[in-house]
Amino acid sequence: MKNIKPFGPSIGRARISNKFFKCLNNEFNEKSKSKKIDYSSKLASQIKKELKISEKFVKKNLEKELMNHITKFLNNEKIKNIKEIKILNLWVVRQFKGEYNPIHYHEGDLSGVGYLTIPKNMTNNKMVKNKKIKTNGTIDFINGQKGFLSKSIYNVVPKLKELIIFPNYLLHTAYPFNISGERRSFSFNAKIILKK
Repeated sequence: MKNIKPFGPSIGRARISNKFFKCLNNEFNEKSKSKKIDYSSKLASQIKKELKISEKFVKKNLEKELMNHITKFLNNEKIKNIKEIKILNLWVVRQFKGEYNPIHYHEGDLSGVGYLTIPKNMTNNKMVKNKKIKTNGTIDFINGQKGFLSKSIYNVVPKLKELIIFPNYLLHTAYPFNISGERRSFSFNAKIILKK
């Protein structure tokens, strides 16, 4: 876990294990065949296929690793008086050409996003070729306003198996891309209870 501070709030960047990666991808592939558990209507995205992962599955297969990453992130911020970490929810987002996630924030105290599939050449823009900054399929974290010596946007190009942890209130957006392929990510929210 590496904490960075591109502006006010810190952002943590780490890698998920192969076990976590395979386990969550397999669960999504198995459950995504059912329309009954589509989670899209509950989320801000302009994406057709999103799936909430059951609390039981998260607790059994994913919670321990997520809590380890969250604890390291908080320790790097000198927060050591953690009484309890509760994973509130976790869902998988299956994004295709033209779909996107508008600027939004989450519930809880901390949130995270991790990457399970990235299309090859996702950041390429077929329509505009002369751009130095390529945002197709990337995620922006937004805080405050731009000023002298003060950035307000931190752009991240997703990497396979990368996990990004951030405060729930930090505004963020995932841009559309215009090539074929799937950008699959997972997101979660967590409540942090501190000792008094």
